[in-house]
Amino acid sequence: MTIDLHTHSTASDGLTEPAQLVRLAADAGLEVIALTDHDTTAGLGRAAAALPAGLTLVPGAEISCFVETAGGSVSLHVLAYLFDAAEPEFAAVRAAVRDQRAVRARRMVDLLAADGHPITWDRVSELAAGTVGRPHVAAALVEAGLVPSVAAAFSGEWIGTGGPYWVGKAQPDVWQTLRLIHGAGGVSVFAHPFASHRGVIVGPDVIETMARAGLGGLEVDHPDQDAGERRELRRLAAELDLIPTGASDFHGSSKPQSLAAETTSREAYERLVASATGAAPVTARTS
Repeated sequence: MTIDLHTHSTASDGLTEPAQLVRLAADAGLEVIALTDHDTTAGLGRAAAALPAGLTLVPGAEISCFVETAGGSVSLHVLAYLFDAAEPEFAAVRAAVRDQRAVRARRMVDLLAADGHPITWDRVSELAAGTVGRPHVAAALVEAGLVPSVAAAFSGEWIGTGGPYWVGKAQPDVWQTLRLIHGAGGVSVFAHPFASHRGVIVGPDVIETMARAGLGGLEVDHPDQDAGERRELRRLAAELDLIPTGASDFHGSSKPQSLAAETTSREAYERLVASATGAAPVTARTS
């Protein structure tokens, strides 16, 4: 089986509509795709309705959270799979994070406009076509010719951490996040844990504590992790009995990796599905 367990659509910060995403997945030869938009399941219904024959959809979401370490607070992403999307406590936390993301983006736009930059909230909202977040502010900066790329917008000169237009965000800590995913019957996988060029990462000690707190897996094969980082993560997954996954983290043309750039083994996928009680994978409806 060809399995990609980490993708994004226009329901969060991807550039591909959910219905188009599943069609592209089938064209790419995938047999299983997980839709894991940031803190939302809003695209899952559209993806399921357009699901081509032969493709299985794994409902999921990528949850923004943080952990406190001796060196300070570190931002993390945890992939949640096959959870009950209607479970009220987890649903309320996801909604609060989404609402705060929009407030944060609005504040960034206000700061940019106050300095005379031609960035408007109306245009950022149009570019989002869904949940508004920092990537859409970055896209507006690119469109306005203020930066050459989204990556440049995320630098410390603009809306990157510590930049003049940076605004912090409120989010749950990783321990609450793991508890919520488990409580909704889902399986948790630590997304791109050793992708150091994205920012500060945590060490094996934190991953070990996360495993004791209910973490289900590690995203080992990811475009932002090199061979050495993957070897260490695979070792940790085996040592801690965590499911080792792989995925493209597809966003569309805003990022270089294509669908199926990295994949998950059939054995790991079957372990993940067997561990979930909140929801099941979705297959195409037959007439």
